[in-house]
Amino acid sequence: MIIVHYLEKSRAHRVLWLLEELGVDYDVRTYRRTKEFRAPESLKAIHPLGKSPVVEDDGRVVAESGAIMEYLVDRYGGDTLRPPPGMDERLRYTYWMHYAEGSAMPLLVMKLVFAGLPARMPFFLRPTARMISKGVSERLIDPQLADHVALWKAELARGGWFAGDAFSAADIIMSYPVEAGVTRIAQGQDIAVIRKWMEAIRARPAYRRAVERGGNIYGYSST
Repeated sequence: MIIVHYLEKSRAHRVLWLLEELGVDYDVRTYRRTKEFRAPESLKAIHPLGKSPVVEDDGRVVAESGAIMEYLVDRYGGDTLRPPPGMDERLRYTYWMHYAEGSAMPLLVMKLVFAGLPARMPFFLRPTARMISKGVSERLIDPQLADHVALWKAELARGGWFAGDAFSAADIIMSYPVEAGVTRIAQGQDIAVIRKWMEAIRARPAYRRAVERGGNIYGYSST
């Protein structure tokens, strides 16, 4: 049976969701974060970097969200959850599978780090830290993130999903950057097409089952 090493409040939710969509049996081993919000040292016994998600399957240890999802779709998906080879949609699918962690998440993590910077500084340095955080966000991060939101909107307007007119694993991997991103960067923007997509993925039975297995990391009601 597949074992998913699941760190609480992490991107590992997407792996559970994919496994639920595939109808594959799996076991979840949950790890609690430390008071510094880091993964526990015990995860390093599974993978040297001590990161999550990590899956074990038939003697293999696979890390990195994108690599895990490609492995699971290749092994258990058959012709499902991705467009057929040779189609334009397949190229778009491949793009989004790599874009999610390669382009979207670094900016979102950077925004999170700078937003939390003032609170980590000594009291007398916090005003300066707030100025730095605000300046970096407004001048460097937010303009780039606005471009990303525009890209998401344009793609979803084409067919309702992230790789054509059918749900695929690209929608699963994009769920974290989009759901996390719209709460931080979409103020004042028309994101109706994104919200419609979010409602569609949250309504999927497999998504809801994954929330039940791993917990709700986004803070909305799943009922």
